[in-house]
Amino acid sequence: EQQEQEVEMAFLSNAFMIALFLVFIIIVAQFNKIITPLIIMSSIILSTIGVFLGLLVFKMDFVVVMTMIGVISLIGIVVNNAIVLIDFIELNRKRKMLKSSKLDLNDIIECISDAGKTRLRPVILTALTTILGLMPLAIGMNFDFVNFFKFYEISFYLGGDNMVFFGPIAWAIIFGLSFATFLTLLVIPSMYLIQVKLNRFLGLS
Repeated sequence: EQQEQEVEMAFLSNAFMIALFLVFIIIVAQFNKIITPLIIMSSIILSTIGVFLGLLVFKMDFVVVMTMIGVISLIGIVVNNAIVLIDFIELNRKRKMLKSSKLDLNDIIECISDAGKTRLRPVILTALTTILGLMPLAIGMNFDFVNFFKFYEISFYLGGDNMVFFGPIAWAIIFGLSFATFLTLLVIPSMYLIQVKLNRFLGLS
């Protein structure tokens, strides 16, 4: 059993790295930069921390295959919020560049704060809808629609085999997304500002 778990973990680790690489390549192609995608990819680290923290706080078991599938799924989910934020910051910078040839640090901070205000609601709503959509799967909510439409009998219960199998995937995504969403709104803009300051210090921009 331990050998099987090691083989499964090795396969899932490879899948995790391939997913990371593919997402990174797509973001690099979108932004045509290297540093900005690295900032966006930091949200994946936050989500992974969130998964293990959630399992620890709620004293849940780490199911090797199912929890890792949830972690891998998070790679494609959590970067969306960071992409939305960074993309809007870049858009604000381009708009300001049309008015002024060179932007000072206050202009960059204004671009970042505007992006945070404008994208706060979409980021929270997309995360919330994903979390609420996964809750029935996480708690094992079962409703027999066939009996309801055929015989008008309400058959509703929690738990069951589905929860044991799919529950760890759902909880991993819920914990990771909840933790990463709120920290993304703080960490990503901060890292972007640090990158701008560093570039200016080194004379790169």
